[in-house]
Amino acid sequence: MSSKSLTLRNISKRFGNVNALDNFDLEVGVGELVALLGPSGCGKTTALRVVAGLEHQDAGSVLVGDRDISQTPAHKRNMGMVFQAYSLFPNLTVEENVAFGLQMRKVNKHVRLKKAHELLDLVGLDSQSKRYTHQLSGGQQQRVALARALAFEPEILLLDEPLSALDAQVRVNLREEIRRLQLSLGTTTLFVTHDQEEAMAISDRVGVMNQGVLEQIDTPDVLYNKPTSSFVAGFVGIMNRIPAQISDGIVEIFGSKVIALKRGNESGEVVALIRPESISVVANSSQPNAKVLTRSFMGASSNIICQTGDGTIVQSLMTSASTGDLHPGSSVQLHVLSSEVLVANV
Repeated sequence: MSSKSLTLRNISKRFGNVNALDNFDLEVGVGELVALLGPSGCGKTTALRVVAGLEHQDAGSVLVGDRDISQTPAHKRNMGMVFQAYSLFPNLTVEENVAFGLQMRKVNKHVRLKKAHELLDLVGLDSQSKRYTHQLSGGQQQRVALARALAFEPEILLLDEPLSALDAQVRVNLREEIRRLQLSLGTTTLFVTHDQEEAMAISDRVGVMNQGVLEQIDTPDVLYNKPTSSFVAGFVGIMNRIPAQISDGIVEIFGSKVIALKRGNESGEVVALIRPESISVVANSSQPNAKVLTRSFMGASSNIICQTGDGTIVQSLMTSASTGDLHPGSSVQLHVLSSEVLVANV
């Protein structure tokens, strides 16, 4: 594979009064898989379509390696695309679908069929090569679409919500397959999804978008554990929003004092943003500050929903072995396990 880096510089794109992309910058390194994640209308698909040449930006540049392709037509950008809709040709066999891009590039028939079978073998479908696409399951059809996108060795692979039409288990299996292929071939990949679990599971880095702006881009663990804004904190994973008091950068929550992330010396009421796994629930406490509403057994872990005296709902995720005596209606004490917390204005 002849992968190159991908760079978007100061990309802006408007649709009427809507600012789909606002001075958007992004860099994807050679062989890296970067996911763009965000709610509907945040601009992630527009960014991908600008890269593909299916939309033209109002301002800014798109570079592949050190080559500016901003004015290059879509069919000359040497990019492979996989869509939510498989977009396969129903009148062609599986091998003919995979070889189609090579045929358009005037590649010798023997060579293109050999390449098609190599890719089909990689995605586990070589035995289905003579079948028509309507004879395959949804997951198999998406594998064919992926093989077709990779057959002509694109410099960049673009994935636009490729798994959202599939059943949950098939989706999980196929996302792992995509990651395995991407790593083995070293293809620079931009992956657009609204599914945070999907993005976090297979990406080198994840960019969270909001209203045409990249709020934060980081490795999955940094994005989850150290969000830089309340939007990112609330969008990625589950986040408790707990009323608290702050004074000189110290937050008091459930009687404990915790350092506030990225705040000044202000005092007063704030909302502390805390992950469920950073809250412990202790039964039989002499100083209870909450009651258990529900306990949901999830195998190795259990999800505990509590309510504090002021009515705040708090979610905790703990090992099931430590939650056997946490029953609905029982009085408990909540503790914050984190040494630092992100806070937002009330």
